[in-house]
Amino acid sequence: MLKVCSNRGFSLIEMLVVISLSAILLYLAQAGFSGWISNSKARSVAEAIQNGLRAAQAEAVKRNRQVAFVLTNAAPAANVAATTGGKNWYIQVLPIFATEVVDTPYVQGGSFGNIGPGAVVTGPAAICFNSMARMVVNTATTTTAAFGVGCATAAATTYTVTMPAANRTYRVQVSMGGQVRLCDASRVLSVANPDGC
Repeated sequence: MLKVCSNRGFSLIEMLVVISLSAILLYLAQAGFSGWISNSKARSVAEAIQNGLRAAQAEAVKRNRQVAFVLTNAAPAANVAATTGGKNWYIQVLPIFATEVVDTPYVQGGSFGNIGPGAVVTGPAAICFNSMARMVVNTATTTTAAFGVGCATAAATTYTVTMPAANRTYRVQVSMGGQVRLCDASRVLSVANPDGC
């Protein structure tokens, strides 16, 4: 009669080899994973800008009024001063004349710190949209007095979003006609890369 001996489990050496290999692989994957996370956060900030711009356009059409998309370092609220490269954003309905009081001028706002802490946003402090959702220049004293800053450009505008440790730069492009487009600056726009700039 033949006696069968079966060993169950792993030896200590086998376990140490598996743990060592796992640790090495995790260490190597960490750099790529942290870069991926930074890229995702930068894209989320760019998407927040894109969504805020589109919401400002929709509000301008809905109210048949000029509406501003504003970057600020203050907490988002009505009549808060605009800041180039601000860490927060808000949307505000603008008055038509100096003595007009706009009912609920503050529409909505948000913070980039919640979705992408450390993100760097470059672009104009404020963009104004008219009732046809197109960019408009508004440097009138009514806007400056009630809103703190005028919208001095109606030319094609770009917001650029970068983040430390990210290897991608995202741009939100706003055309004079009001088209809002998010693109990846590391890619060239083509049929193969529709998300390129």
